[in-house]
Amino acid sequence: MQRRTLLQGAGAALATLGARARAATAGRRPPNFVIVLCDDLGYGDVSVYEPGGIKTPAIERMGREGVVLTDYYAPANLCSPSRAGLLTGRYPVRTGLGYEVIMQQDDRGLPLSEVTIAKALKPAYATALFGKWHLGHLGPSWPPTTHGFDAFFGIPYSHDMKPLSLYEAHAGSDETVKSEVDYPQLQQQFYAHAERFIEANKDRPFFVELALSAPHLPEHPHAPFDSSTFAGPYGAVVQEIDSIVGRLLAKLRDLKIERDTVVIFTSDNGPWFEGSPGWLRERKGGGGFDGGYRVPFIAWAPGRFPAGKRVSSMISGIDLLPTFRAMAGLPPLEGVTMDGRDITKVLAEGAASPHAELVLFDNETPIAIRTQDWKYIDGIYYRANRFPMSLMGYQELFDLKADPSENYSVAETYPDVARDMKARLDAAKTTFAPFKHKDIPPVFKALQAQMRGLPD
Repeated sequence: MQRRTLLQGAGAALATLGARARAATAGRRPPNFVIVLCDDLGYGDVSVYEPGGIKTPAIERMGREGVVLTDYYAPANLCSPSRAGLLTGRYPVRTGLGYEVIMQQDDRGLPLSEVTIAKALKPAYATALFGKWHLGHLGPSWPPTTHGFDAFFGIPYSHDMKPLSLYEAHAGSDETVKSEVDYPQLQQQFYAHAERFIEANKDRPFFVELALSAPHLPEHPHAPFDSSTFAGPYGAVVQEIDSIVGRLLAKLRDLKIERDTVVIFTSDNGPWFEGSPGWLRERKGGGGFDGGYRVPFIAWAPGRFPAGKRVSSMISGIDLLPTFRAMAGLPPLEGVTMDGRDITKVLAEGAASPHAELVLFDNETPIAIRTQDWKYIDGIYYRANRFPMSLMGYQELFDLKADPSENYSVAETYPDVARDMKARLDAAKTTFAPFKHKDIPPVFKALQAQMRGLPD
């Protein structure tokens, strides 16, 4: 056992030295990575994108000092699949988590065979997740330390789901400590654990996912944030998020590691029943329109990324894993089908997107295709039903430069573009069909039966 431990330690040291040597070729040490992942934060919920909305001065400053992406897409328009896509660099349907979200009695989880960002950066990096997991809490997928994280403190799923407890786990230990939830303190606790981890690992590369469970409903404002503005308790929670971002960036400066750290601020999907998608159409779960998918994305890395730059190249959360590996001086993963791409040049130089297209899904089925200039959607939701546009003999093609709100179809004006985009979407459906479940998860069968029994 002692010899194995020594060998593992030597392997970790060699991997760290190797990553440092490769990064040194580029003139600097491998960067730290921090993802601040909000829950249900809309495109228009921060003043970087919606100047007249909720005031978020710390996030505005982050934008002035970093790169603001205007066309960033979450990997899905719902929580569990989006988080699976972000951590694996793969469209969620490939991971088995493309259908809806994981419920309390749901035994689905992120397969241990999947390579997460945490695994992809090991052993050179210290890794931790603080906040919301929502990628499986029954069976081998739980806790997150089984997926490459050295430490976890947080909740298993959304804070509107019951029963809810806090859990803490560490790699190498079978013990998971459970404690009560103090809802108004949750975001503060998540941040406090993240800050302590950063302080403890400031002298080596680290990866932290700070997965806030806000502003997902219901709101639990933390004093002294103001609930009396036009945005009510939701606005107070967004103010708290803004404060946490400010504290994080200040801490990195205090530790003098800001030039060694990449911070990403984003959301898992668009807003739910409250919140603002800005001028974008629809919201969380709303099919292929941008309001459910397109969310804030700011990349902050002083000395690595330019300050005050806005970039419209389309990117996605599936791009983070390959990008982090590239920035860490590590080669692309072998033996893994990766849908994400390295977007380092997009962030550092404002380069064009490495994607010819992005696929948007309705659960496990491709429902829309986005290229840099165009968007094609083949189904819409109406009165709790999804209507394929083909049934109505109609196509929806949007010129995103002229009509970013997706209000006016130009399929008849640009028939060649419509044919090309439809062919792309049909090809995506063929590609991903083998990964779909043959039936919906049992927990949703029971839920559908329950819904059918409700009175009109």
